[in-house]
Amino acid sequence: MTPRSWKLVSFFCLSVLPASLVGPARCLAAEPELPNPFFAFDNGLRGIADPPALLKELGYDGMGASGLNVGGLLKQYQDAGLKMYSTYVGCNFSETPPYDPQFAKTVEILEGTGVILWLTVRGGKYGQDDERAVAVIREIADLAAARGVQVALYPHTGFYVATTADALRLAKQANRPNLGVSINLCHELMTDQGTTLDATIREAAPHLMMVSINGADAKQPGFGWDRLIQPLGRGDYDVAGFLRKLREAGYEGPIGLQCYAVPGDAADNLRESINAWKKYQAQLVEK
Repeated sequence: MTPRSWKLVSFFCLSVLPASLVGPARCLAAEPELPNPFFAFDNGLRGIADPPALLKELGYDGMGASGLNVGGLLKQYQDAGLKMYSTYVGCNFSETPPYDPQFAKTVEILEGTGVILWLTVRGGKYGQDDERAVAVIREIADLAAARGVQVALYPHTGFYVATTADALRLAKQANRPNLGVSINLCHELMTDQGTTLDATIREAAPHLMMVSINGADAKQPGFGWDRLIQPLGRGDYDVAGFLRKLREAGYEGPIGLQCYAVPGDAADNLRESINAWKKYQAQLVEK
């Protein structure tokens, strides 16, 4: 529900229904929400007997997969009334072939589903091989475009596309309408981009297709993934403030929960994170 529709529901409850029926219990179903779908990465679902059932019970909108063999998983989530938002795939422009030939079959399966190819890019010498990287990115984007599939560059620490700034630079050079970028909070923090995130969000907004978040501590020297990827709601980094800036920039696309190597019970972590997400909604949505 958008902020505008929430206001309309509130107005309806207050001005149309009889006073005897207007009360907290009558309008609880119309809780305010951010416009962004919220999904969990598959790395947070390991060890759970029935991930779709748990995600639906907790209130997640779906999941983000990994790899190219996603046909069965896609149907499983569709049957559960949930959505697969993305699948995490990669290319390496220093290898031959630079990407798995199965890409062609996968985009056929993804046609019409809205699933985004979340693409990592490796190879070459960092920052010095844009031409080679762009050639492969264009090829994958064109392959996907033939089936109406979108591609979002996934910034990953240590890869050729390591930051959102890298993704933007290459996406602009590739110049494909179905190609966009993403902001991965933990990787921006790990690559010391935290202090420039305001500008990053503004610059990325016209090209932004995906975002990932998690609880984190503000980056300090020596911090590892254990400090930069935590259940949502933990850590001292202002995730609510990050979401506010995304909202101010007009981003209404999917937001994924990064769960890589988070210790503890997976179901408990998912429950803790969705509760934090709901608190952020309450803080950020205009009443």
